[in-house]
Order: sequence, then C-alpha cells, then structure tokens
Amino acid sequence: MRRLGQSGARFGRFGGRRSGTALGRLPSARALAAAVLTLPAALSATGCGGPADAATSGGITVMTWAPIGTGGADRPGMTALAEAIGRRVNAEGGLSGHRLNVITCNEHDTAAGADACTRQAVDAGAVAVVGSSSQYGDSIFPVLQNEGIPYIGGYGLSAAEFKSPNSYPVNGGTPALLAGSGRQLIAEGCRSVAVVRPDTRAGDVMIGYLARALAPAGIRPTDIRAPEQSTDYAPAAEQAIGTDQPHHCVTAALAADPTQTFVDAYRRRKPAHTRLSSVIGSFQQSVVDATGGSSGPLGDAYAASWYPAESSKVWDGLRDTARRYAVGDTGIDPSDPGVQTTWVAYRVFLETAKRLGPEIGSRKLIEALDTQGPLDTGGATPPLSWRLSDLLASVDTPRLVNTSVTFQAVRDGQFTDQQRGFTDVRWVLTGAIP
Repeated sequence: MRRLGQSGARFGRFGGRRSGTALGRLPSARALAAAVLTLPAALSATGCGGPADAATSGGITVMTWAPIGTGGADRPGMTALAEAIGRRVNAEGGLSGHRLNVITCNEHDTAAGADACTRQAVDAGAVAVVGSSSQYGDSIFPVLQNEGIPYIGGYGLSAAEFKSPNSYPVNGGTPALLAGSGRQLIAEGCRSVAVVRPDTRAGDVMIGYLARALAPAGIRPTDIRAPEQSTDYAPAAEQAIGTDQPHHCVTAALAADPTQTFVDAYRRRKPAHTRLSSVIGSFQQSVVDATGGSSGPLGDAYAASWYPAESSKVWDGLRDTARRYAVGDTGIDPSDPGVQTTWVAYRVFLETAKRLGPEIGSRKLIEALDTQGPLDTGGATPPLSWRLSDLLASVDTPRLVNTSVTFQAVRDGQFTDQQRGFTDVRWVLTGAIP
C-alpha cells in the first residue's frame, strides 16, 4: 500500500467496507478535462497576501467528517488530507484574504455520530461540508438544508447525497462503477461474465447496471448471489469460475472486506483461463499488495474507477500536500478513493471560493455552484458543473452530474490506466441506446 503519513443506500459500500441498500439512476457527465493541474497552482491562485495577512483576517470555516476507529468503514485519510490542505492554503496566503479553518469530526459510522458532526459544523459557522464520508444522509441533509450549507464531494454512501439540493457529488457512485465494469469487460474480450454480488436489494439493482452494460455485446451475466458478509466464499468462487473457459470473466461486486475473502477463495481454485475484475474500492492497490502483487490472484485483474490510477500525475499535488503538510501518522493513502474524493471536493470548493472573491458564505457558495460554468478538477474528473442545464431529469438522483469512469488494470503489481481519459457511461445509467 502506498501511504503518505500512513493510512476506507447506502449506495452499496464500495470503497467503504460494507455494502448497503438501494441504488438509483444517475445523471450526466461533462467533457474530458483538457489540462492536468496540481493543487499548488489552484491554491496559490486563491491566496491574497502572505501567511501573516491570512492569519490576521477573518477566517472561513469548513468541515470534513469520516468514520475513524470503528473498523471496516474507517476512512481516517479523508479528514487527515482535509487538515493538510487547510495548512497548505494558509501557508500559501489563505483563501481570498481569509484564513481557512478546516475542522474535522469522527462520524463513528453511526446516525448519532453523523448528527453530532452536522451540529458541530453548524455551531462552528462552517460555510461548507467538504469531502466527507457518511452513510447517514437522512440525519445530515435536513439540517444542512435548513441551515443553507452545501455538501461538496461526499463519498456517495447515501441516497440522499444524490437527491438533496444542497449536495454537489463529484463522482458517479456505485452505479457508474458497475456500468463501467461491464463496458470494460467487453473491451477486454470477455464473452461470458459471472457476477458475484450481495444477496440484498442493493445487489438486485447492481446486477441491472451490469446487465445493461453487457447487453450490446449479447452477454447475459450469470447472477451469483452471495452473503453480504462471510468468512467463506468458496461456493461462490466455484460457481463463478464454472468450467474455466477461455474468455470467461468474473466480476466481484462486493464490498472491500468480502472482496478480499472472495479473492482468497478464487485463488485457491487456481483458474487457468478466467479473468477477475471488480471496481476500485472493492479492491484497490492495498488489496493487490496484500494478496501477492503481480504474482497474486489480482496480478492481471481489471477495475473500473471514478478517477485515474494512483500512479497518474493527476495525484502529484495530493502526494506533495500529504508529504509536506500532513502531521504525524495520518493514514493518507493516495490510492484510497475516499482520499481522492476529498482531494477533488476541495478543488471544487477552492475554485468556487476563488471565483467568489472575499465575500464567501454558505448561501453564496450554493448560488455559485448552482450557476457557474464547469470547474476544472486538474484531470481527476471531467470538468464539473451543477447548473440546471447540466442535470439529467431523474427522480432518484437529480444531483449527480459525473457519469464518467476510468478503466484500470494491474500491471507489474500496480494499478495502471488502460487508456487515456474517461469513458462516459451515461447511456447505461439512463437506459438509452448506445
């Protein structure tokens, strides 16, 4: 695992550690970002005066929360990165003449914890909640909406993140990943596909996205229902591999911990021809490392992701910020999609605040996010915008705008991008004809 400092609807807890409940249909995506920028450029553009000037002017407060010390759902790197970004902004002059106060909160992976963090944000006068992770959107958004506070770049664990008018998601959630996985498997020559997914309502929806993505190639996936949590996925692995024919592929649509257990069962079967795939978050670089790298069962695996591979120069600014401004043993893992989401969310916040100038407030941020043109995220996503004209009419997910994914594969033990740029899977998510 590549850690800096140190270093995981519900919308199916990919990238977290547990899967959950219902999914919805998702809206549109923007054109591919043409230039790759690093955060230092964005931060220096937001600064006004030197660090002393920033320290003596009125401060701007934002909040980032995530579960810490709770087990599999933990994402300490998200809050640690937020704090590091705050230190960097202030070291480079502050935010439009203001000091940036980044406060963080342990959400504890409970509804009570989510409510406490939300109340803390309100009491602190936070102008935004940025780059956070919680599955308890029903506890969060009524308060944020009442107080007029935007929720920028949540990790996407709750259905409310894709419905609330105060939410500005930066990725396409689990449905985009599953749709992308199906298109990736077709591109890699798979002629039959078995899908191992949780035997839950969320799993029922997952298979639909994959089936829709595979349909143009005439592939009907074999649906293998498995326990959401188990210590033994051997029966599922055996059924998924089947007769181990050439051009047969298996997709593990499970949460992170169950995916590792499934991969172990898959490895013991020693398939000769079957190829394994999943989505980033179900397994990521740390899982590849833990299972033997290039010589392990994930040595030639595929994965769909919201963002470019961790080795991409897109993340140079993230790595530099973590090295220079993180304090202590922080848990910042640049391959963690939660950490990457926090990075992208702060890019959106900082760029929007820069456009506003010195008058930065929560309602001004909402107005700007609702009306401004596309925001450059430095190549981590296509340019993002939440104008009415950018949203796809959808009862289930009216706030989601980014339906683009990347295709990655493990090469020499490291996840690498298979192609330049993004693949838009909007047609899969909306049921359109490609």
